[in-house]
Amino acid sequence: MTFSTETFKLEALKPEDAPSLNALMISNGKNFQQFLPKTLAQNLSKIDSEIYISKQNKAIKERTEFTYAIKDIETNVVAGLVLLKSIDYNLKQGEFAYCIGKKFSGKGWITQSINSFTKFAFEELGLENLQIIIHEANTSSVNVAKRCGFTWTKTLKDEFINSDDIALDMELYELQYERQIVNLQGL
Repeated sequence: MTFSTETFKLEALKPEDAPSLNALMISNGKNFQQFLPKTLAQNLSKIDSEIYISKQNKAIKERTEFTYAIKDIETNVVAGLVLLKSIDYNLKQGEFAYCIGKKFSGKGWITQSINSFTKFAFEELGLENLQIIIHEANTSSVNVAKRCGFTWTKTLKDEFINSDDIALDMELYELQYERQIVNLQGL
């Protein structure tokens, strides 16, 4: 899967993206630490990012998790990530996670990426329920979920342990695949 516009592209991470991915994580470390501590911890050096990219590309081949880079068209710099994870093909369900660097936020790139990825998840992977789990204080992420058609389902009590080892309630947003039912009467 790839997706591009005049300003950014969404594509699988490449080995040569390691320096750019590492720079994204380090330069946004304070922001990412709060809700993406595992991804941040796996990208604290260029070598860590090389290992992370290799691991994520293996997961794509195995269709267990899909991690894609949001890249600035002009510079080819990794501006953010979109992950489709916790995929359960029996339940036909998966969960999105995403991040974007502060200097790239507010451009609509996450929203466009989630919309494109949603189409891929429904049409190519056969998933029928997509989830985004968000802390209520992360209003930017809540807004992305809503703009992409996800609706609030429920509060998940003590769902996430933050970097201070505090259990946080998280909000579950979901999007259901709605099959087009064709009326065959009269044909």
